[in-house]
Amino acid sequence: MLFTKILVALDRSPQAAVVFAEALEVAHIEGSSLMLFNCLHSQNEESMASFIGIGTLADVNMYHAAKQIQRENLQKEIEQVQDWLQNYCQQATAKDIPTEFDYGLGEPGALICDRAKKWGADLIIVGRRGHQGLAEVFLGSVSNYVVHHAHCSVLVVQGAAVPDNLETATSKA
Repeated sequence: MLFTKILVALDRSPQAAVVFAEALEVAHIEGSSLMLFNCLHSQNEESMASFIGIGTLADVNMYHAAKQIQRENLQKEIEQVQDWLQNYCQQATAKDIPTEFDYGLGEPGALICDRAKKWGADLIIVGRRGHQGLAEVFLGSVSNYVVHHAHCSVLVVQGAAVPDNLETATSKA
């Protein structure tokens, strides 16, 4: 089967380098292009409101100040993710693999499936940390969600050590 467009779901864990290395190998063999994709989480307004009282002007001011700090922190995180993804993108293009990157804000599993479908991916490569039993129930499993909801094939890369010959982008971000 020929995979021409591969979406690579990367988080900022040490396993990202392993997932990226697998994506490079598949892309090289298949002659594919890559879309490197990261999902950012944002604290929603309901969770912030639960920490702040309601009704007084001080509460309203505190809420707005907290929202401003949240926006600033999110902007910093976006800039870091863009730099991190750009580093991986440069590594792939240096190996003559056409590569672009993107990020989304929200629930990772749904975002990955949605982005892959919109981009026209015919393969998604995603990592798996190996949570089992109750840990998987409580922490959720992005890879499990993607396997069950993706419109295309999914390659799940089991957690493993970072290859010695691959520069990790996390050390630069």
